[in-house]
Amino acid sequence: MESSKLQPSMKPLNVLTKQLNSNILIVLKNGVEYRGRMIRCDGHMNIMLDGASEFLREKPLANYGTVLVRGNNILYIGLDVGRGK
Repeated sequence: MESSKLQPSMKPLNVLTKQLNSNILIVLKNGVEYRGRMIRCDGHMNIMLDGASEFLREKPLANYGTVLVRGNNILYIGLDVGRGK
């Protein structure tokens, strides 16, 4: 079924890399959220955020400068997210 394949521009990593320097939301498997500006992303979906904030159940926990989130801990990523709540 050739029609069910994703076009190269719609592959998750390609979509993600087009969002470089945009604000994103990362939700980890343990429920912790990080919000910040994505400055790097690699093939394993390891993501570096600048101006990152950490949240748990929508409550702010900490503010960081730059953080690296390991891709295998990510549950999902929200794109084009505004800053904080």
